[in-house]
Amino acid sequence: MPEKVVIIGSGPAGWAAAIYAARANLNPLVYEGTIKPEMIPLGQLAFTTEVENYPGFPAGDVNAFVMTAVDKKRHYNLPGPPAGHVRDDRPHYAVQGVELMELMKQQALNFDTRVVSEDIVDVDFDTQPFRLTAGNGDSVETHTVIVATGARANYLGLPSEEEYKNKGVSACAVCDGALPIYRSKPLAVIGGGDSAVEEATYLANLKDAATIYLIHRRDELRASKIMQQRAFDNPKIEMVWNHTVKEVLGDGNLVTSLQLQNTVDDSTRELEVGGMFVAIGHTPNTDFLKGKLEMNKKGYVQWTTAQRSYTSVKGVFAAGDVADDYYRQAITAAGTGCMAALDAERYLAAQGI
Repeated sequence: MPEKVVIIGSGPAGWAAAIYAARANLNPLVYEGTIKPEMIPLGQLAFTTEVENYPGFPAGDVNAFVMTAVDKKRHYNLPGPPAGHVRDDRPHYAVQGVELMELMKQQALNFDTRVVSEDIVDVDFDTQPFRLTAGNGDSVETHTVIVATGARANYLGLPSEEEYKNKGVSACAVCDGALPIYRSKPLAVIGGGDSAVEEATYLANLKDAATIYLIHRRDELRASKIMQQRAFDNPKIEMVWNHTVKEVLGDGNLVTSLQLQNTVDDSTRELEVGGMFVAIGHTPNTDFLKGKLEMNKKGYVQWTTAQRSYTSVKGVFAAGDVADDYYRQAITAAGTGCMAALDAERYLAAQGI
């Protein structure tokens, strides 16, 4: 018998969709994916440390709650409280990315959501019910699908960059810029488009912000003129033209500087910074959907109706960063996950399923 709803992806959008679908008695099946270099189960938040901007998780003894809420069988995946975050002899920190995602997953499991640790590698949306094929060769039929595979940040590809991820290297200033490791330190933003200028402006406007270096490989920005002017007018933003990052340097624990290379004469210099934010775009995880759903020019799944999670195929819904190239936040992803589950529930009811 076909499933009522299959959810592809296991970030905030996927688990939010699962929670809502399960509580609606749709008995959802989640394909959470496998471990890959560019993406792992639980989504991008699994790559982050403290999450200070997800409502409902102020700093405190988060660890005590997480350990009691998450199934003991998955405690191996929990990082434990970060060192140095103590108040009154107890851990005191904002929820970490892995913890938040494990809590979301646990909440979905509490309502009997079923989980398969495989990737969906092919889809057939030409017939109803739809047929999905997993990486292990298994297939499943379903009346509705919620695509929640997210998008991955583009990085420079340097081994030293990989070494210092979450230790001063980030791809989201809005997510991480206010964390203690960055406060009052000179910071670098890499890129020349609107996203890079937005990241630099956000960082420059934070309380106690130091100099924000906007490093671009050319001698002019690609950002829109109004965004460029905002950067030029901000006294805390300093442009570094015609340079690329050759190496990320640090003391083994945190980023301390960047080795830059001039794109004109190949000379190098060292720039002292306490962090690097890479803003050179994102890549949506939609390779398996090409030719199957309508997408925008950036490769993101296209929502076809305002305020709905509808895609170009009736019965297929999209949630989270896979269809959002603008906000890309955990809270917006979770919100659209809720929307997709409600849309699927109403679609099924209209079909008499």
